[in-house]
Amino acid sequence: MAIKTDSKQVVMYASKLCGYCMRAQRLLKGKTDKLKIIYTDGNPKMRSELKSKTGSPTVPQIWVGDKYVGGCDDLFQLDGLKKLDSMLEAL
Repeated sequence: MAIKTDSKQVVMYASKLCGYCMRAQRLLKGKTDKLKIIYTDGNPKMRSELKSKTGSPTVPQIWVGDKYVGGCDDLFQLDGLKKLDSMLEAL
């Protein structure tokens, strides 16, 4: 399974038990209806692919369109800098 992004969506790789994933999901759901969540639970191959593509095997890993954002802290930093909304509007 290859890591996939979508130029017209926000794609977040997540775990159902991850507090950071839930936090990022709440923020994104409050800002866009274009959120696609792909759960990595029980899929070590996908985690390995995430590490190859992003440098990190942890979740969440988030793309806004084709732009890699990073994890939860990176997402909230973009929001705090007032850059997230314009990225979402561009979708």
